[in-house]
Amino acid sequence: MLTALLYGLAASSALIVGAALGTRFDPPRQVTGVLLAFASGALISALAFELFGEAFELGGAVRSGLGLLAGAAVFVVVDTMLDRKMTGKQGPEAREVQAKGAAAGVGWALLAAVTLDGVPENLALGVSLVEGASLSLLVAIFFSNLPEALVAAVAMGKEGRSAKVVMGIWTLCAAVLALAVVLGRMFAGGLSDPVLSVSLGFAGGAVLASLADTLMPEAFKDGGPYVAFATAAGFFVSFVLAA
Repeated sequence: MLTALLYGLAASSALIVGAALGTRFDPPRQVTGVLLAFASGALISALAFELFGEAFELGGAVRSGLGLLAGAAVFVVVDTMLDRKMTGKQGPEAREVQAKGAAAGVGWALLAAVTLDGVPENLALGVSLVEGASLSLLVAIFFSNLPEALVAAVAMGKEGRSAKVVMGIWTLCAAVLALAVVLGRMFAGGLSDPVLSVSLGFAGGAVLASLADTLMPEAFKDGGPYVAFATAAGFFVSFVLAA
């Protein structure tokens, strides 16, 4: 549990760092896009070689595959409901509304999106700790949290919220996501191998869906010609850490 807590704090600390930077600077969108591309590559590597790889070894193709599809399906349903609630639209149209700031409370919409992405990622990190600490997944989550919190903090500042309020909001979000790591570890600790396989697959499916739905589209839109290189670099760093 101590390891889970430390990993949760480390992964979620990126939200506080990103928010602190966002209350002081408004970086070019290309910078945040490149960071998201790096995080995407790192998550792909950690997902393939650690999270889903472990699920496959524990339960085989059927259990891990069903868990993967279920996790992706749940993410898509919840994400679609959130998009409709926040913007009245869904998918790319919802992200376009958020990017242009056309909807009131866009900072809150971004906060909700970060939380929705972060919960399955952090739960997956906690579940993965059952089979040993996953440094590569930790690094991937850190680098996905940082630019998302930075962009959202900038949006909140433009909506008139003080730096103290913004930092308080993101500190609370960081605490919730750190708790998700601990809960993931607690939930998975006593599971049998077949059930753990489904759980790891489910977490992996949710992470993969968040990559396809949020991280990679945002990186591609804002990162420019550096996206491919940054994605490859993130994959390589994560792979080396997992090796």
